[in-house]
Amino acid sequence: MKTLLSLLLALTTSAVMAAENDPAHTPKSQTLDIAKVVSITSTSTACDVVPATMVYIDHQGNTHELTYQVMGNCSGT
Repeated sequence: MKTLLSLLLALTTSAVMAAENDPAHTPKSQTLDIAKVVSITSTSTACDVVPATMVYIDHQGNTHELTYQVMGNCSGT
């Protein structure tokens, strides 16, 4: 019984943690309106998948920030 309860608790905790850490995603069907890219996070020293952020301005003049996962360049610079 203790094993079953422990397993249930572990699964519930994992599901809650996954839900809390799930970043907001832009649906693949949504086209971004990018008039100008202001900045993009440098990933030159990362050698694995890391979060990157792009700040851009749309054609209406509004500034947006988009965070996404990207493979680092691993150049060590």
